[in-house]
Amino acid sequence: MGTVKLVTSRSNPQWQRLRKLALDPAAYRRQGEVWIEGEHLCAAHLARGGVPRCAVLDDAAWQQPGLRALASRAESVIVVAPALMAALSTLESPAPIGFAIAWPGAGEIVAGRPSVVLDRLQDAGNVGAILRSAAAFGFAQIVALKGTAALWSPKVMRAGMGAHFSLTLIEGVAPDALDRLGLPLLATSPHAPDRIDGVALPWPCAWVLGHEGQGIGAGVLGRCTLKLAIPQPGGEESLNAAAAAAVCLYESVRQRSARG
Repeated sequence: MGTVKLVTSRSNPQWQRLRKLALDPAAYRRQGEVWIEGEHLCAAHLARGGVPRCAVLDDAAWQQPGLRALASRAESVIVVAPALMAALSTLESPAPIGFAIAWPGAGEIVAGRPSVVLDRLQDAGNVGAILRSAAAFGFAQIVALKGTAALWSPKVMRAGMGAHFSLTLIEGVAPDALDRLGLPLLATSPHAPDRIDGVALPWPCAWVLGHEGQGIGAGVLGRCTLKLAIPQPGGEESLNAAAAAAVCLYESVRQRSARG
């Protein structure tokens, strides 16, 4: 275990730095660190070989052997009063433990890797859920175009439930960077004549998910090899971006399995 420090004041510079990480979605880009909270996320980071720069616990959590064991893997440990721990979270029931971990940077596209492209998605919950689906269905890379919600923000981290640590994440890229994928781009459209389950899907590929209200931008849609419809016999176009992503990624897996 690294050094253990007790912090009792909101004026403490280290605590203030952590609070910026926790409350500002884009602070990680300036500070080079990512804030994650909760036992599940912290354990997932450690399971992937991560070494937290700092672990933060409240007084009660420090007395729990399991949480203390997680904290002991960090380079340093801060023990704070419950009120200070609560101020590091936007949750109604703040987590008793959190980590500050190194941000791996904006990332570089790896050609040929099965990918999901996010075109200006705004909702952090949607983005995190898509990352979970990508990790579950074997899509190893996420490419977020400029205007997409910050991939390493605390809200996306919580929604991702640890998926970040098994994916290659690239953010802040322009549409022309998609050419470096070297993969067919696939998009969904309710007006497409072909259904996703009626066409042989290429593999590897990159599925493109668009803005919740505006859809996929024209510059990105023009690069798509296939535009396919998700059958919705209920008669309503009611799938949100995260649900649509799960359907598309599963269909790719289903067809691969069927082809052996």
